[in-house]
Formats: sequence, C-alpha cells, structure tokens
Amino acid sequence: MKRAIRRQVFSIVAALGVASVLSSSSLALGTPSPQTPQSGSMGLEATIPSTPPTTAPTIAIPPNGQSFSSIPITVSGLCTNNLLTKVFSNNVFVGSTVCSGGSYSLKVDLFNGSNNIYTQDFDALGQGSPKSPTVTVTYSSSQYTEPGAQVVVTSSYGEYGANPGQQLSWPIEVSGGTPPYAISTDWGDGHAPTLQSSSTGGKLSVSHTYSNSGIYSVSVTATDSKGVTGFLQMVGIANGQITQSNKTSNTGTSQASSLSSVPWWVLLIVLGALFPAFWLGIRHGRSLLVRKYK
Repeated sequence: MKRAIRRQVFSIVAALGVASVLSSSSLALGTPSPQTPQSGSMGLEATIPSTPPTTAPTIAIPPNGQSFSSIPITVSGLCTNNLLTKVFSNNVFVGSTVCSGGSYSLKVDLFNGSNNIYTQDFDALGQGSPKSPTVTVTYSSSQYTEPGAQVVVTSSYGEYGANPGQQLSWPIEVSGGTPPYAISTDWGDGHAPTLQSSSTGGKLSVSHTYSNSGIYSVSVTATDSKGVTGFLQMVGIANGQITQSNKTSNTGTSQASSLSSVPWWVLLIVLGALFPAFWLGIRHGRSLLVRKYK
C-alpha cells in the first residue's frame, strides 16, 4: 500500500513539474499574441482576459483643416507606451507603429479629396482603446484625373510576426491605378528591399526572413504602370530575445520576453524556494492519500 501511495504522490509531483516547465517555456519563448500572428506556424495558445486600453491616443500633426499636395504625410501624437498605434483614414487602415516613450510618428498615404483621420491603440490581445478625436485634412493631386487612378495599399494586419530563420508571409491588398504593379518592401532590417510584380493586384503576400529577433518598421510601396504609387507602413516582429546588434523600428523600440533577462539573484531565490515547496508538497500529498486509503 505504501508503494502505491508513493507512486501516486510522485505522479502528482511530476505532473505539477511538467506544468511548471511548460508555463516557463511559454514565457521564455515569447509566444506571439493574437495581435501578432505568425505565418507558417502552429501552436497551442492561452490568453488571460484583461481590461482594454482606456486612454485614447491623440493626433498632434497634422492639424485639423490642413491641405496637402503630396504624399505620404507624417502623422504623430501621444499614445500609450508599448501599444500598437494604428492610423485610419476614411475608416481604412493606412499605417501602424509601436508607441515609444508615450508618442508615435509614422508616414501614411491619403485619399484624393477629404480624409477623416483617427488613431487607435491596441494591446497584445488585440483590444482597442477609444478612438482619437478625428482630424480632417484634404489631399489633391493632378495625377488623379480619373476615378480609381490612385493606388491604395492596405492590410488586415497592423503587425505580423515569425520566428527568426522562418519565412514571414504578410497578406496585403493592392487596388486602384493601372496594373501591372511593381511592389517594393523594405523590411527595416538593413537588407535590400524585396521586389515583386503583380499583373492584377488584389490580395497577395510579401515575404521575408529575419535573421535576428526584433521589432521592425516595414514599408510597402506599390507602383502601377503609369508611375502612380501607394504606400503602407506597418510593424514586423521577429520573435525571441533581442540582441544589441538587431535593427529596430524607426521609433527605436525593442521588446522581448526571456528568462535570460531575469537577474541572477532572482533565479537563486526562486530555486531556493523550489526545494522546500517540493518536499512540503510530497508530505501534504502523502498525508491526503494515507487518509483516503485508511
């Protein structure tokens, strides 16, 4: 009977140990959130509910009522640090960046005519903050003599991720203008932009493989057969620990979650507490089982 009890106790302890290791591993590897989907990957994921961001970002530049004759323009303002800030014009996603130091700045395209611009912050669970107050600006260009002449680049994702060494395939959509299109993507890691062509536009993917972990500013430019261009800035993520040699986005933001960043003295305290907890767990489990089988 005692042997059976011991086997059950150690089975319980082993199960708890495996659960603990799995929990630690998920933190160390920096599992991507729903906001940063991975291309070409499969995994098990659990999320802990949290309160959505409550503070709306602001738009300081451009001021309300300004007119423009060239694009892209710079949009900047205040935001919640470390959240993803997305910019929308006429309810269409036109760019994103990571909020750094409580502010953001990025380049976006405008639609020909009136543009109602607002921004919104998103946390790691994809939960959005309240929208910023809307700023209305006007863009006019002699290039667009006919309806639909403007080239528009957009995506369903403001940020996208993959592990270093694995291909990241980012879904985008190109419309307007006169096909075919030449598409250039600067991935923000110092390598030459990737080039590809599309005879029809529509939904397609741009692909790249990052060598190092980090957060990168990705810029996509699509040019049609008449030389009209469309532009989109987004946030690319290569998961894992970020090293000093890594390139980051133009906001200078770097984020990583790794056990190697934990101070050594914290690890010693944790390890020192594990052994007493282990034996106390065995004694408690043994007493419970003994009472059960008496």
